[in-house]
Parts: sequence; C-alpha cells; structure tokens
Amino acid sequence: MNIIIRTLIFCFLLITNQSLLSKTVSFTEQDIAIANFITQIRSDLLDDDINGSVSFSIVKENKVILSKSFGPISRKHKIKTTKNTIYRIGSITKSITGFLLMQMEQKGLLHLDDPIEKHLPEIRQLINYDKYMPITFRHLASHTSGLEREPRSRAVNTGSVNGWELKVLEGIKLSSITAEPGAIYRYSNIGYAILGLAISRAAEESYINLVEAHIFKPLEMNSTFFIIPESLKSHLAEGIAGGPTSELNYTLPNSEHNGRGYRVPNGGLYSTSNDLAKFMIACMGYSNIIEQKGIKILLETQTPSTELRRNYSFGFQLGKYPDMLMVGHGGATPGYSAHFEFEAKNKYGIVILRNYNFGNTNLDLRSHSLLKKLSKF
Repeated sequence: MNIIIRTLIFCFLLITNQSLLSKTVSFTEQDIAIANFITQIRSDLLDDDINGSVSFSIVKENKVILSKSFGPISRKHKIKTTKNTIYRIGSITKSITGFLLMQMEQKGLLHLDDPIEKHLPEIRQLINYDKYMPITFRHLASHTSGLEREPRSRAVNTGSVNGWELKVLEGIKLSSITAEPGAIYRYSNIGYAILGLAISRAAEESYINLVEAHIFKPLEMNSTFFIIPESLKSHLAEGIAGGPTSELNYTLPNSEHNGRGYRVPNGGLYSTSNDLAKFMIACMGYSNIIEQKGIKILLETQTPSTELRRNYSFGFQLGKYPDMLMVGHGGATPGYSAHFEFEAKNKYGIVILRNYNFGNTNLDLRSHSLLKKLSKF
C-alpha cells in the first residue's frame, strides 16, 4: 500500500480509535513515525491558537512521499492551505545561492578561490578592506569572510527587488571586515548579498535570471519567486509577526512584500514546501543540473570549526554524527518561519513552512527528530 495512504489511515485511527490500529492495516515503523509527526504538528498548531498555518513535505531519495498542510491561508479568507500555498523562506535562499555558485563554478565562469574584486571591484569600498587579504567566493559562501552580519545602517534594508543591486553597493560602503578572511565563521547577510552580485558579474547575467534559468526552470519549481505574480498572490499565506507575549502584527510582514532592499540573494525568496522538496532532491544528487563532485563539495565542511551551528559549507549547515550527516538551513523573516533539512546518508528529508514566528513547534528540533527516526529504518 502506498505510504501516503497508509500514513493518512494511521493518523485517522490515531485520532479516532487507537484500538483499531492493530486490526486494520499493517503499518511500518516509518508510517508510525510520520503519523506521530503529523499529529504533533497539527496539535501544536491548534495549541498556538492564532489561526496560523503550516505546510510540510517529506522526501525519500528522489520522491516526495508526503505533503500536508494545516490552517487557513489568512484571517479574512478561511481557505485552507494546500501544498501550493506560498510562504517566505528567508535564509533558505542562501542554500539556493550556494547551489548556484557550484553550478557557475562547474561551468567555468568562476573559481571558488577567485578574489571577489576580480569580478566586483566595488568590494574594495568595504570598511577596513585594505587591512586584510582579499575576500574570495569561498569566504563569502562559507561565512568566513570576516564581514559583519549587517551593514551599519538600516537604510539599505528597504527598496524594491528590482533595485537590490544598488542597495548592495550602498551596503558595501556601510559594512566592515573585522577578522581575517578564512579565520573564523561569522554569519553575514551582507556577505551573501555580495556573493549573489559577484556571481552575477562573473556570469555576466543577472542573479535572478541565473537562479530562474539554472534552478527553478529545470526543476519545475513553478511556485518559487522573488516577486510573486499578481495571479498567484491569493496563494500567499498571510504573515503573522509578534507574539507570544506581544500583540500580533500583520502590518510588518505585509509591508516587506513591497521589497527587502539588499536582502535578495540572502533571504528574498518565496516558495512552497513541494517546490523546496524538488530542490532538496537535487541537493541529494538526484538531478543532472549539478555534477556529483559539486554535490560532494556542498556536503563538505568549509569552516575552521565543525561545532554545531558553526559547521557550514556553501549555503548549508552541516550536522555530523557517527551514522548521519544532517544538511540544511533555517529561515526567519517577519511573519514567516521555515526549515529545510535532509539526512544525506539515508536520503530522507523534510521541508516545513509556517506563517508565524513562534509557537510550540520548534521547526528545527521537530524535523531533526523525525529524520533521526526515519534514518533507522
């Protein structure tokens, strides 16, 4: 019996009459683990009690084995979310930028250890740039550039998507290097924005066009955008900021749909759980849009430290365990939370998207726990 049908039957029986479980269908341990996960997510959402929504997709090897959604798409429209519901994915955008970097490297358009100034001479305008060795693609993609997290002014945080490149150039002048490139891991949003612009300069094509042509189109990620088309805006889940001890805020998430300034290659994307599952399958190596040696590099540590939260490749956090390699990234923007994670050795993965920033479900821990269980089967 198909895993989706078995799991849905199990969930129904779990909710309605547990005594029937042993008498109806033969369930695998995988079915039970997934069904318990579904029940927990649904329970958490109800307990949070803010009319929020969550969508998730579970991957096994080269297939999406289950997609589920709970909750309304917005306050005003009580339409239920589906696998086609769109959410902001925040910093999971960095994983797509890192993947694009490897694609452009395999095409010979750049080299990982090229100085960025070779393609983007404006990087020399960084504060303290002349005090350190030149920053490379490898440094920016692994968060080892020595750059601060953000520019020193919030003025570059707003503006239309079409004007993001100019905002990055402004942000460069407002950002400082404070450590030798390659010496330490320090998460940098401005670093990833510079990376996206540098990739564009090296390939002589806009960053957005590159992502659409080399990732979205071949993977048929038809509901993933930097700017949501007018015809699909009704599919966007309404973002809910604030809480749990402060007043819920719907205005801030809505205002950010108008543009996010320089924050495009590092956090500008919208997607669905199913589309991100397609990208995840490519990251696992089940696609011809990237060579296997590129996948191998994406799964290798590029940072001086291998400590949890400091073990990073190119757009992916790495969690190394004796019998598992967890690969992924989280995303958080006003009104939206997202988590993308797969277990590389046993080829299971999960994408979770939510339209609020707090709640009983810790997206990281819930997905990590499920993947540990699935990887035993």
